Amino acid sequence: MRADARRNYERIVAVARELFAEKGTDVPLDEVVKRAEVGAGTLYRHFPQRDALVEAVYRGEIEALADYGRELAAEAAPEKIMPLWFQEQVRFFTRKKGLTVALKASLDRDREVFAWAHAVLHEVAAEVLAAAGEHVRSDVTNVDLLRLGHGLCVATEQATPEEAGRLLDIVVGGLRPA
Repeated sequence: MRADARRNYERIVAVARELFAEKGTDVPLDEVVKRAEVGAGTLYRHFPQRDALVEAVYRGEIEALADYGRELAAEAAPEKIMPLWFQEQVRFFTRKKGLTVALKASLDRDREVFAWAHAVLHEVAAEVLAAAGEHVRSDVTNVDLLRLGHGLCVATEQATPEEAGRLLDIVVGGLRPA
């Protein structure tokens, strides 16, 4: 992709992310065009259907979480990895909950993007788990990490920051070897 086309693509996705978070995925595409300051033809060249734009935004959200997990696995002290990983999942869910729910609701469940997201998150969870090494029980799997993260997000949805911190401490404490 040419540099100007790449910039337009990225601007459209960034604006769509903002608008989807503000107004839902049914926002008029003319509004995306206007705010992104591109022509309608530019939008439709990159995204022939609304679903393609929704999917691009969803992929971006998953990639952001995966990038954080990879960075954490590569750079964080092993004993800090689990608290940081779960904190970011809760932050991500809290910040993006409405957007993620809208994105998932507007896409057909059989789309390849969901299999891709599943594979990416499982891969990153495995990297995070391996990097934490001996600071995590030996029977914990990457699937466990993803389920615990999801459960923690749901459990802290209505919690105060203090309650959320306490639940996070309980989960992380339960992952430590005996």
